[in-house]
Amino acid sequence: MLNVQNLFFQYETKQILQDISFTVNKGEMVGILGPNGSGKTTLMKIISGILTPQEGQVEIKGKPIEQYKTKELVKVVAVLSQHVNESFSYTVREIVSLGRYAHQSGLFQSWSSQDEAVVTSVMKQTGVFSFQEKSIHELSGGEKQRVYLAQALAQEPEILLLDEPTNHLDLSYQKELLDNLREWSMERDLTIVCIFHDLNLAGLYCDRLLLLHDGMVEVDAAPSNVLQEERVKRIYQTDVKSTFHPSRPAPQIALVPRNKERNNRKIDTEAITIYSDRVEVKVPFPLYTLSSGVIGAGMGWYKCFVNRHVDKRYQCEDYREEMEGYLHRNGFIPSETVGMMTAVYTEDVAYELIEQRDFSVMIVVTGGVGNAVDAAKTNEHSSFLNPGTINIWIFVNGTLSEQAFVQSVITATEAKAAVLRDRKIKDLETGTIATGTSTDSILVAATQEGAYLEFGGTITALGKCVAQGVYQCLAKSLDKRNRRIAPK
Repeated sequence: MLNVQNLFFQYETKQILQDISFTVNKGEMVGILGPNGSGKTTLMKIISGILTPQEGQVEIKGKPIEQYKTKELVKVVAVLSQHVNESFSYTVREIVSLGRYAHQSGLFQSWSSQDEAVVTSVMKQTGVFSFQEKSIHELSGGEKQRVYLAQALAQEPEILLLDEPTNHLDLSYQKELLDNLREWSMERDLTIVCIFHDLNLAGLYCDRLLLLHDGMVEVDAAPSNVLQEERVKRIYQTDVKSTFHPSRPAPQIALVPRNKERNNRKIDTEAITIYSDRVEVKVPFPLYTLSSGVIGAGMGWYKCFVNRHVDKRYQCEDYREEMEGYLHRNGFIPSETVGMMTAVYTEDVAYELIEQRDFSVMIVVTGGVGNAVDAAKTNEHSSFLNPGTINIWIFVNGTLSEQAFVQSVITATEAKAAVLRDRKIKDLETGTIATGTSTDSILVAATQEGAYLEFGGTITALGKCVAQGVYQCLAKSLDKRNRRIAPK
């Protein structure tokens, strides 16, 4: 649909584009990225026919762009520029109607019912229909942006070129616009080429990204291959972290602010408070946390950690809502809290701080084996869930990689299973050695300051602390439980 070959362009003696080549297929949505001054807008002006390159060729539908007459070209290509001249006080409907110029014929350019239907349709699609009689000068920046998008769509183009289309739009209209563009590219085979400054929007919506740097193509590939952490750091000269969108297979880039805070955050056993109905850990700063809690499951940043004792007969239709109510009643903010439940009495909790040369690990465990199960024999159990009995908390004064978070969970689970094995704790349904209980929970939380701990496997420095701490604390907790229930 669009073929760009070996473009060179310069203003007087300043080289702007150097040997730019790429193609865009029919129905494809391609994003153009690059820092300021990389040549994005100049490239867009060339492929829309506004500028002529010193060297190279732009072909549209297999035909050189210079061979198109103006009216013929605008039937195929529509352009939404970043800046539009608004010298005349046209109404919204009048401005959108100008997009039908190329489709009108005859000496008097008659207006047809088809023209009317298209203009009405695109105004509704872009959300400007309700103020169609207003002057363009009465509108906000975001409203104007949507009016000129409607004008471009009124051309019924096969190729749509957009220069920062989300500029001036609030969050809801950004999403609506890009959702619509994506749907139009898929359902109508509309070919879209779009300049983005927002890397995350580009990665979320585009089929392919073209990254420019110093007037050259740095990479032309799928978003996951373009938005790589080290590349973005190098091209944009700033500190970032790469991650993924939580509900789409799309790369996302997070800015990392300069940290001018004092790096002396540390969590220790003074943060632990034990009540009859809960064990809590509170810190004045958020910890990066991986958790399987009732509240705060997954990855997030949390300041408070609550392990709540519930009766072993506890049942609730909406246990998350009930747990949130409990947290509120006790002065916790659920969005800042990881909340777990355990049938173990809080007096049976065991904890330990393990100090190393450049990091430390605090382990907190509540342990009971009343509903112990063998993971290898779970098919012999019903699916009824009893309240959890073994809850493990791992707090690390250090910086963990995502790999270390996951490996720490594995190491802790292995240590837990080793305690049950050594104590010959059995699954009452199968008679085999148990590996845990039916609803155990775990969390790993880190200050993300200080020593970088890339791995948490069993023989690593971090893993050894986790394994030692979990084994010893679970053993102590079970000993407390046994002493408490022993006949007097």
